[in-house]
Amino acid sequence: MKALRRGEAWSGAAGGQAGHEEPTRREELLRTAVDLFARYGYTGTSIRDIANAAGMSVSNIYHYFGNKEGLWLAILEYSINGLPDRLNAVWQSDLDPVERFRLLVKTHLSASKSHQKETRMFFIDQGEVSHRGNSRNKAIQTQILDIYVQAMDELRAAGYVHTREVKILAFNVLGVISWYLRWYRADGRLPAEKVHEEIANFVLHGVLGPAE
Repeated sequence: MKALRRGEAWSGAAGGQAGHEEPTRREELLRTAVDLFARYGYTGTSIRDIANAAGMSVSNIYHYFGNKEGLWLAILEYSINGLPDRLNAVWQSDLDPVERFRLLVKTHLSASKSHQKETRMFFIDQGEVSHRGNSRNKAIQTQILDIYVQAMDELRAAGYVHTREVKILAFNVLGVISWYLRWYRADGRLPAEKVHEEIANFVLHGVLGPAE
């Protein structure tokens, strides 16, 4: 995933001005923490590690976020907190059920690619934070799961899905998406749109796939 340029996404997410202004200290800490959490995990990253990498004192982290978990939760809020709303908007659209589901998967992939490090971080680290932090994380993931279960239910009602175990199907789809986020490289030979189309085809048609 390409590193954020100064004043790019973080300023908008943290309430600053868009454009090319220098990031605030809070934004710099958020950006630095994402890189370290994604690389070393929540437990493997200390507050001092984040402060040193950002060229600040530990007191700055306590001032803006309270503690390391407060920083972790701030990243959660900024990165994937709005994903359920984006997915719900797609599923409420007036499309053929299959094409709507294809768009749902591709929207999920596209939205998560923008925050690939963060999304991967929350899947890997969810057992390492407090009950409060884990509950916040699981609440968002549960909302996403529920959208996919609803999607499978509607595909089944329309005659496209033939198993009653729609929740297992939803887990399978999310598993595919999660592995993509774990391993996708922006500098690979295929553009992201082509990768997303291939994944959507796999989800819909399996290993055999549609006839070319």
